[in-house]
Amino acid sequence: MDEQNVLVRERLRKLEELERAGVDPYPARFTVRHLAADLHREYAALSEEQAAGPEVAIAGRLMSLRSHGKVTFAHLQDGSGRIQIYLVRDTVGEAYKLLKKLDVGDHLGVEGQLFRTTTGELTVRARTFQFLSKSLRPLPEKWHGLTDVETRFRQRYLDLIANRPVADTFRKRSRLIAEIRRFFDERGFLEVETPMMQAMAGGAMARPFVTHHNALDLTLYLRIAPELYLKRLIVGGFDRVYEINRSFRNEGVSTQHNPEFTMLEFYQAYADYHDLMTLTEELLSHLAQAMMGGQEIPYQGQRLSFAPPWPRLTLEEALVKLARLDAETLSTEAGAREMARRHGVIPLPGWGRGKILGELFDALVGPQLHQPTFIIDFPTELSPLAKAKAADAAVVQRFELYAGGMEIANAYSELNDPREQRARFLEQMGRRDQGDLETHGLDEDFLLALEYGMPPAAGEGIGIDRLAMLFTDSPSIREVILFPLMRPAQVAQGERGTADAV
Repeated sequence: MDEQNVLVRERLRKLEELERAGVDPYPARFTVRHLAADLHREYAALSEEQAAGPEVAIAGRLMSLRSHGKVTFAHLQDGSGRIQIYLVRDTVGEAYKLLKKLDVGDHLGVEGQLFRTTTGELTVRARTFQFLSKSLRPLPEKWHGLTDVETRFRQRYLDLIANRPVADTFRKRSRLIAEIRRFFDERGFLEVETPMMQAMAGGAMARPFVTHHNALDLTLYLRIAPELYLKRLIVGGFDRVYEINRSFRNEGVSTQHNPEFTMLEFYQAYADYHDLMTLTEELLSHLAQAMMGGQEIPYQGQRLSFAPPWPRLTLEEALVKLARLDAETLSTEAGAREMARRHGVIPLPGWGRGKILGELFDALVGPQLHQPTFIIDFPTELSPLAKAKAADAAVVQRFELYAGGMEIANAYSELNDPREQRARFLEQMGRRDQGDLETHGLDEDFLLALEYGMPPAAGEGIGIDRLAMLFTDSPSIREVILFPLMRPAQVAQGERGTADAV
């Protein structure tokens, strides 16, 4: 029998002894009146010379336990932090003998008086205590931290218990989203919700997940973007809308990609992509100030400055200036294909010149854009929903924002001519027939909406997960997603159901 099962059996024995003694190890509730962090803040001036502080009631997980005969010291960890507990046999009475049934990991409720020990630690002198939940498994690595990456992501609850900075990361992510909502609400944008299951996948160049509605006998797609529904709302007269949404793309997993992700998408009528560049500078500048107290943030050994204005380069300028590719060679599809092969980018069937330039950019330029930079004016082939530039129909009014070597945002002036949109959809369908599986079909319902008239508008999508990476200095998207997608694992011997241990 391995050590894990021995420990589980011992905890099960204690559980049974508690129940025989008439103690409920899993009661329904406990009245919590104080949090650890609040006590540390409010009573920072409480000195050891003072006889005692106020009466408190606190609950949390037992993270340390040191018994010295008639006295026991412990630390409780709640959602805000930790505080020391001091239990004396003469004070808690007969219940003191139940401390032998305690294990690190158990939840405990404590009522008592606050004081400061001679070593200077703020402590609760327990008058009563109550078992709230008996933990049947020991915490990982003797409670000094959890370092195995596979376990951290697969059992995030252990990661949150053992690694307090991880919990801080997700608190910061939550604050980030709250600040985003505040920013848009103050500017007259309306928060909305649009369908996650759609009869036709659209709004982005990506492969969808496919599902089936049994009652309607209907094939549906998990949304790859909410774009086409948000633009229907612009048609309907909602001039400023935003959605913080879950989207799904049936693509690879990497440090910057998760198949299920969170995106902010917003649309503004009577605006173009230049207006949204200004708005994006204002948004990220605001977030940096609100979250970090200034315009600079640390990210992976560098300092990123969100003080506007940010540099702007066309996609082709970036390929020439930053990747040092030959502009004349890139000017033809044949030349672009040859250039791609030289740099390890193998063009697939159906790729035109614009798609090849996009792939070259992703491979050679994007990862080196650390300071916030707008890449503007993309090939029309890459942007079937964007409005073309008046001077050059082969290029659209689109930008992507890069920071920390990642694409953070994608935006464009919206194509609102239903005739041109139909032609773009048909062109996409032709490329799909040639093997480009990221293109999509003809969305007649969306075209119908456009035919009723959509005003000039611009829209943008910002990856919340990548934004959270920047503002928490996290190297991987998995560090900012509570439960990232992982392959199913064979349940290990030590991780089987409790019944297996007995």
